[in-house]
Amino acid sequence: MEPLLISGFFLVLAVIVVMLFLYFVPLGLWISALAANVQVGIFTLIGMRMRRVIPQRIILPLIKANKAGLTVNSNQLEAHYLAGGNVDKVIDALIAAHRAQIPLPFERSAAIDLAGRDVLEAVQMSVNPKVIETPIVSAVAKNGIELKIKARVTVRANIDRLVGGAGEPTIIARVGEGIVTTVGSSANHTDVLSNPDDISKTVLDKGLDAGTAFEILSIDIADVDVGRNIGAQLQTDQAEADKRIAQAKAEERRAMAVAKEQEMKAYTQEMQARVVEAQSEVPHALATALREGKMGVMDYYNLNNINADTKMRETIGKTGTEEATITPPVK
Repeated sequence: MEPLLISGFFLVLAVIVVMLFLYFVPLGLWISALAANVQVGIFTLIGMRMRRVIPQRIILPLIKANKAGLTVNSNQLEAHYLAGGNVDKVIDALIAAHRAQIPLPFERSAAIDLAGRDVLEAVQMSVNPKVIETPIVSAVAKNGIELKIKARVTVRANIDRLVGGAGEPTIIARVGEGIVTTVGSSANHTDVLSNPDDISKTVLDKGLDAGTAFEILSIDIADVDVGRNIGAQLQTDQAEADKRIAQAKAEERRAMAVAKEQEMKAYTQEMQARVVEAQSEVPHALATALREGKMGVMDYYNLNNINADTKMRETIGKTGTEEATITPPVK
């Protein structure tokens, strides 16, 4: 019984040892590397496991690079993997650059990948230029006519400036700025419509690809549409604003005139009150003059006669004026 237990114990121990060995040493991957003439030691695979590196992520790209004739080693790939890079994409980019005879060392390719850019797409764009279509750019010529322009920019990736270079949004913004400047310096919008290639030449001469990750090959004007008459609209708005200002000033003058009129009416009423007040003093003055003997009774009667005669004349005058204004009846 005891020999059977001992044999079972050693069998289980052997199985555990084999499983641990196969975990740390992927035999299938090691055999594939040997078949591809890639020298990878068993202890190298064990070290990868100890450093928590997936061996397939290193060995398979290494085999691919070796078959493509690239000179890379497992330490470079493992360091890039531990830094958070995409080893497989870097190797694909190196192979594509090697086939296209584009000088691209592993260090630069790894730096581009770690910078967050798609290094494989950059190499492909360097071989096959990309067309970037700008949104509709609205620009106004000197005569006030708005032009809506859409352009297509053909760019090629500049691998040397991929790290630290500006991207596509900068290219689009600079091209839009160049279009606005070119159209704005044109005296007439018909000049732009007749020669749209002048925009491309002017924008290209500005060197808009400086400091970017691309090289601008050409700028083609895809569409030009005539928009609104901005100049006329601005003049209309200015005239409307001037009219409102004039109306406001006229209203201010009218209000001042009304206030002045009310002021004069109040002044007139004040003067009339003073006249009435002065007239109320006349009887007192006459009585005083009679008491003091400065005026006789006959003088007083003559004064009353004169007043009565004056009132009668005024009444007759008013009656004559009213009769003159009456229209005679039609016979």
